[in-house]
Amino acid sequence: MRIARLGPVGSEKPVVFVGDEEYVDVSDVTADIDERFFAADGVARLRSVVDDRVAQGLVHRRTGERFGSPIARPHQIICVGLNFSDHAAETGQAVPAEPILFTKSPNTLVGPNDDVRMPRGGEKLDWEVELGIVIGARAAYLASPEDARRHIAGYTVVNDVSERAFQMERGGQWLKGKSAETFNPAGPWLVTPDEIPDVRSLGMQLDVNGTRRQDGSTATMIFDPFFLVHYISQFLVLEPGDLINTGTPPGVGMGHTPPLWLRPGDVMDVSIDRLGAQRQTVVEPR
Repeated sequence: MRIARLGPVGSEKPVVFVGDEEYVDVSDVTADIDERFFAADGVARLRSVVDDRVAQGLVHRRTGERFGSPIARPHQIICVGLNFSDHAAETGQAVPAEPILFTKSPNTLVGPNDDVRMPRGGEKLDWEVELGIVIGARAAYLASPEDARRHIAGYTVVNDVSERAFQMERGGQWLKGKSAETFNPAGPWLVTPDEIPDVRSLGMQLDVNGTRRQDGSTATMIFDPFFLVHYISQFLVLEPGDLINTGTPPGVGMGHTPPLWLRPGDVMDVSIDRLGAQRQTVVEPR
């Protein structure tokens, strides 16, 4: 299934897409795609509902409604740094022996086509196409990467927007360069694992103003999604609806010589095979 949330900010309704633009409204089945939905095995419950409504012809066509993020605000967004061997190489850093983890403020989460706003004082705004993992069941001290599979509700496209000066030059943790408002566009859909033959072999692309800047694949991940969920569960409890950003392939602005930074008016087109596409415009600080 491809689960989404359509509507204005703060008034999104849950739907399931059954075509490129066709969807089934499930807002009477669940109020939102949130912790309560996942904890109650909501994904499984939706399958029969969607099948029945498609059979009855209860299908709507999207006519320009805004995509919200496919999940409501999670408890936490956990990010993985330097998780692609070719990205580590472009930054001149060693491949990590264990995953590098950091957090991103949950209120960074926005829709896939919402504007990205430069923060005040920002000067080195950067892009990162990433595979997002959405947790479907509470996960703590999982026994193995194989065990992690049943704790994954699905996957989504993420743009892990970063302010590199804040991240690299202001001391302390990476959090401060990752958590400005609008810094985590996600969607358009949450795609369930049965729709993806091999999550470890998905093409990933990001264009800036029509020029391809990132063209990679989840095949060059150092730590795959199942390992990551298992690993992270050894250090903290993952709650239903939590989001994990799993790292980016090469081609980020910081990796170019000289570096390339986003400016107001720039447009990013972001996509991952089977997971959909998104587009953001960079706007001035508030």
